[in-house]
Amino acid sequence: MSGSYVMEVPKKTATSEYFHEYFAGWMEVYKRGYVRPITFQKYEMTLKNLIELAPCLQVGELNKRTYQNLINEYAKTHEKQTTMDFHHHLKSAILDAMDEGLLEVDPTRKVVIKGKPPAAKKPKFLNLFELKALLANLNLTNEPNWDWLILLIAKTGLRFSEALALTPNDIDGQKIKITKTWNYKSADGGFTETKNQSSKRTLQIDAQLAQQLGNIINNGIADKPVFVNGRVFNSTVNDRMKTLCNKAAVPVISIHSLRHTHASLLIYEGVSLASVAKRLGHANTTTTQETYLHIVKELENKDTDKVLEHLSKL
Repeated sequence: MSGSYVMEVPKKTATSEYFHEYFAGWMEVYKRGYVRPITFQKYEMTLKNLIELAPCLQVGELNKRTYQNLINEYAKTHEKQTTMDFHHHLKSAILDAMDEGLLEVDPTRKVVIKGKPPAAKKPKFLNLFELKALLANLNLTNEPNWDWLILLIAKTGLRFSEALALTPNDIDGQKIKITKTWNYKSADGGFTETKNQSSKRTLQIDAQLAQQLGNIINNGIADKPVFVNGRVFNSTVNDRMKTLCNKAAVPVISIHSLRHTHASLLIYEGVSLASVAKRLGHANTTTTQETYLHIVKELENKDTDKVLEHLSKL
């Protein structure tokens, strides 16, 4: 037919791709298999939020204003630190988009990070008196239970996932080997890698705990987790912690706060930061010092008093 024509459908270019589509592809290429599964889940949560907040935002539409609006929307329902984490995930993908020539200017430059006022901080640790009161209320049966796990973490400072992954093979007298973690955030569970290489370590425990653990793992399968019997939820153990704390009339802390309690008590008793860092599985003492700065400063004040007392005697 003379003069007829076929309308061409505009092809989707790289810059017209939705930002959440680009981010999803970027995650698969750069993060899956490189970061730990638990960390990858955080990127998946960022993607979910990105789809909800900006379902139609195209890569080519990213500029300082559109990006700031995106961050502002996220900040309405999240605290500042959480908003910062969201921003860091997006920025990493955006910088790679710039390297690919999809963007000429960095839209994240000089972004303003806002956020909801932080919730009231819960206690991070117990003092020695409070910890003793908590442990006195444990129901230590003849079989492994959550109270045994609580005692173990209180005396070792293990991460929750590390304690869950312990098998009878990992407990040898007064030594405990940490070589893996348990993926409790997944419905399938299973062993997975430690947080970092420094987390693979061997811990010394006291003779009493060694004997107690020996008694409850006698009938356990050598390579089966001592404390895992089906799906494990962090909230279940924290509920037990709340019950025990209330019964002992001490501040309510989480199971992870037992790790902080363990470290704080060691530091306060004069154990070196290097030794505490090694026991906790930190990559360096900087992490330990930053986490327990309040204890370090308190000890510095005590040391200053000792120095002045000594000098006054000269």
